[in-house]
Amino acid sequence: MGTIGGDGAPFVSMVPYALEPALGCLVIHVSGLAAHTGNLQARPNVSLLVMQSEADGEPVHALPRVSLDGRARELDVGTPAWDACRAAYVQRFPEAEFMTQLGDFRFIAIELKGARQVAGFGAARSIDAEEVRRALGPAGP
Repeated sequence: MGTIGGDGAPFVSMVPYALEPALGCLVIHVSGLAAHTGNLQARPNVSLLVMQSEADGEPVHALPRVSLDGRARELDVGTPAWDACRAAYVQRFPEAEFMTQLGDFRFIAIELKGARQVAGFGAARSIDAEEVRRALGPAGP
C-alpha cells in the first residue's frame, strides 16, 4: 500500500486486506501507531498493488497484477459498515480476531476509484471505478 507522508514523500508498506463485497471496498486493519495510518488519516488517497504469487518458471515481470487507486475512510466502531468490514476481515484472517478487540487498531475501508490491470507482458488496461465496483460487488443470484 502506498500513502503520502506529511513531507509529501511516498511511503509504501505491506498490509493484509479483505474484500467486503456488499460495500464494494477493500478492508485493512491497522494500528494507530503505524506511519501509514497517520498518512491515511491526513491524506486519504491511497494506492495498492495486488499480484499473483511467484511461480516456478514464470518471469516476475509477467506476473498478473493490479494497481488499485482508492480513498481511505476510518470506520466508526459499532456501525453497520464496521461490523461488515470486521466480519469480512475475520473471515479471511481468523487468527487476527483477537486484534479486533485492541483499542489501538482500527478498520479502514478503501473505496476504489479505479485500477490498472496487467495480465502479463504487453497486456495492460485501465479500469474505471464502476467496473471495479462490479468486479468486487456481491455475486448475482
